[in-house]
Amino acid sequence: MTYAIDGWFAHSPEDGARLLGTRCTACGTVCFPPRRGSCPNPRCPGTDMEVLPLPRRGRVWSYTNACYPPPAPYVAAEPYEPVTLAAVELDEVGLVVLGQVKGLTVDQLEVGMELELTSGPLADGPLVWMWGRAS
Repeated sequence: MTYAIDGWFAHSPEDGARLLGTRCTACGTVCFPPRRGSCPNPRCPGTDMEVLPLPRRGRVWSYTNACYPPPAPYVAAEPYEPVTLAAVELDEVGLVVLGQVKGLTVDQLEVGMELELTSGPLADGPLVWMWGRAS
């Protein structure tokens, strides 16, 4: 399985898709994408970040669609179909993560709607996280 971005998410038959974040061992600050080195909290001197699977569910914070294909070097499907995107605030950690929406259009989304993490291939094949209807 080829991931669009190594180390940002994982996929398994048992757990499905999971975003991978990091948590500072000194103050507990959680971040995505995962990072190494210093804590993103400016008040914390911590430098030890541990990998943490993030919650799979969240609520739509904002959404839009991309009606035009992306410019090179990005690969778009032929023929191009609009892509729905949503910024989702993850349960429990409060982080907002942007991702493509699978199986829903902007007409079917609304702020506050619950979505669940899933995955799917990009136009050129690699697997990426996506948001889908909560089960």
